[in-house]
Amino acid sequence: MVSLRGWQSFPEQLPDFDPDRTPETPEELFLAWLTEAGEHVLAPHAVTLSTVDADGAPDARVVILKNVDEDGWAVATSSESPKGQQLTANPRAALTFFWPGRGRQVRVRGLVVPAAAEVSADDFLARPPASRAEAYVGHQSEVLSDPAKLVEAAEAAAEWVAENPDAAPETWTRYLIQPESVEFWQASHDRRHIRVRYRREPAGWIRERLWP
Repeated sequence: MVSLRGWQSFPEQLPDFDPDRTPETPEELFLAWLTEAGEHVLAPHAVTLSTVDADGAPDARVVILKNVDEDGWAVATSSESPKGQQLTANPRAALTFFWPGRGRQVRVRGLVVPAAAEVSADDFLARPPASRAEAYVGHQSEVLSDPAKLVEAAEAAAEWVAENPDAAPETWTRYLIQPESVEFWQASHDRRHIRVRYRREPAGWIRERLWP
């Protein structure tokens, strides 16, 4: 086995982060970090979505961020998928963004609410045809005993999308994570990592500096 301590974690040059000059809202700082990350790393909008299953066991997978504004962070999936079922049963989730090329991490925790049906439909129709066809294949996370059945289902789904370009499945759902806390982490080579947490209170956001 290779030495796990031998790999470089972050580049030599890391971006600056002044914890005393952060904006009033976490989404403002997040969008600035996201834009900056997009200039240096691939898929800066990829995010780990963490949920819990019916037994209370944690589950996580990488999805794509759809939007972020003062109402929250949006992701989308079928309500019949494992993550969709988990969000229905326990509407709480966490998001983790990690950009090692910039030495940055963002953690979001909060309640989850489904968007209105027309918003979810618009989200689906904005996807490329191949992505829409993929959603119609179905059976996500089920055991695939015969790969030929996947080919057959994918071809049928692609044909359906081509014939029904304005159709969206009722199960497709945009979920909005309404954050209770958002933490920004900036790596430092001296190990004095900078952590700033936004915590929601009735009067608004509280900003706190955390120990590394």
